[in-house]
Amino acid sequence: MTDVEWQRIRPLLPVPGWLEGRVGRPEGYCHRVMLDAIFCVVDNGIEWRAMPAGFPAWDRVYAFCRRWRNNGLTGELHDRLRGKVRETAGREPEPAAAVIDSQPVRADAVVGAGSRGYDGGKKINVRRRHLVCDTAGLLLMINVTAADVTDRQAAADMPPALRDRFPTITKLRAGSCYTGNLITWALNVLHLLVTVIKRSDDVSGFVVLPRRWVVERTFARLLRSRWLARDYERRPDSSEAMIRWPMTRLMIHRLAGPRRA
Repeated sequence: MTDVEWQRIRPLLPVPGWLEGRVGRPEGYCHRVMLDAIFCVVDNGIEWRAMPAGFPAWDRVYAFCRRWRNNGLTGELHDRLRGKVRETAGREPEPAAAVIDSQPVRADAVVGAGSRGYDGGKKINVRRRHLVCDTAGLLLMINVTAADVTDRQAAADMPPALRDRFPTITKLRAGSCYTGNLITWALNVLHLLVTVIKRSDDVSGFVVLPRRWVVERTFARLLRSRWLARDYERRPDSSEAMIRWPMTRLMIHRLAGPRRA
């Protein structure tokens, strides 16, 4: 991170317990160095043990990342940045509309059979990332499941959680896989208007669908991080935490603005 980026993110970082007089011992490394090390791993897709020499020892960085995952600090920092980015762009901190979609990704050999499945369309064993983002493409919710969990099955759990977390959301745009009783149930029970955006049968080749392109762009941005090109995490919650890191890096860059030459 540049000095400007660090100045933008520093007030949003969770405060360690020892600074507030709670239990705990002072951390041995600056948060800026630790975050830079995690961004390096996720962006370049390297192993933890291959951490460059300019960073702290790999096991210290891994322990920091794991502690933040277990305590929910990764999501806390991500959500604070999202609200700040939306305010900077002239939007309300909490969104009023969202877009949902899913993406299959190959699973590494370390991923257990219980958390991955067979994708009949891709003909491979994969995990599936179910993602909900706002109309600016910022991540609101992520759910990593086995590939045999369909979009409709995952949608049965995500809209209620989305409604509880973001009461301001009243509209949800989705693909053709989210049809059926889901639309009526979401409207009557959750007071959430689900609009299905379908691809026309008369059109061939790539077509930009209204609002659907927002979530597709978010998936493309995630795949620019080499660590996310394949799922290497044994636990789905670890995979979800690692997905938040490149989005955190993107929002830091947006807050700081373009770098000067």
